[in-house]
Amino acid sequence: MNRRNLLAASATLLLARALPGRAAEPTGPQPELPREKLVIVTHDGRRLEFSVEMALTPEQQTIGLMNRPVVPEGTGMLFDWGSPRESQMWMRNTLVSLDMVFIAAGGRIETIAEHTVPRSLAVIASQGPVRATLELAAGTTERLDIRVGDRVEQRIFASAS
Repeated sequence: MNRRNLLAASATLLLARALPGRAAEPTGPQPELPREKLVIVTHDGRRLEFSVEMALTPEQQTIGLMNRPVVPEGTGMLFDWGSPRESQMWMRNTLVSLDMVFIAAGGRIETIAEHTVPRSLAVIASQGPVRATLELAAGTTERLDIRVGDRVEQRIFASAS
């Protein structure tokens, strides 16, 4: 990051801390959110089932998986944006590396960011409008050979059955 961007980011963080009435910084993980089934249908026809927490409100989405020491295999968190939009995530206060899967309204995986850096303030963007972002334990997409173009089945997507 060049010096100008670093200074701008620092100023933004300082300003945010100084604003009255801002939400308190979470000191621990949020309570577990309601879980739902999510299936990824891979390019070779495999059906991979996950139990995902549903982050539906702005507060739930802001906290996400912050301050959690582990994301168990077969689980994750699905951020439902309600309608397609640019998704911009970060890893602030996130203790473990994640794979972020950006999913279009029809359920197609559009972008994957693997092995994100814990506690980083770098923006991880969807690179286009998506309906949802799925966070999984780092290495899951590589280990299970999940790729851009694979399909996600879940009730929030138009293609869900």
